[in-house]
Amino acid sequence: MSDVLNFDENCVFCRIIKGDIPSAKVYEDELCYAFRDINPQAPTHILVVPKAHIQSVAEIDGENEALLVGHMFTVIAKIARDEGLEGGYRVISNCGPDAGQTVPHLHFHILGGVKMGERMV
Repeated sequence: MSDVLNFDENCVFCRIIKGDIPSAKVYEDELCYAFRDINPQAPTHILVVPKAHIQSVAEIDGENEALLVGHMFTVIAKIARDEGLEGGYRVISNCGPDAGQTVPHLHFHILGGVKMGERMV
């Protein structure tokens, strides 16, 4: 079972990190957890979430920026290499309901394994 910082019992991702909901784990360390999306939008679709319950990018501040920006993007690059995404990949984080954020826990989508169009939407 994983440690979740600031656990929110109503948060699906907190429950996944804790092990209450099964997931296809790709990576885990003391600060973050990565797992395969259950509704993939590309051949490779992995979510990377901090173990600290942080709502979205809007809550990144001086206290958590090193963890979220530095460490998580280092993990994203490692996962992309491990997944063989040499041709490239996309990293997306939706921030708020108008942007399509459906789970209010900061997460980054790694999408790859297919040539993507230049347009984002």
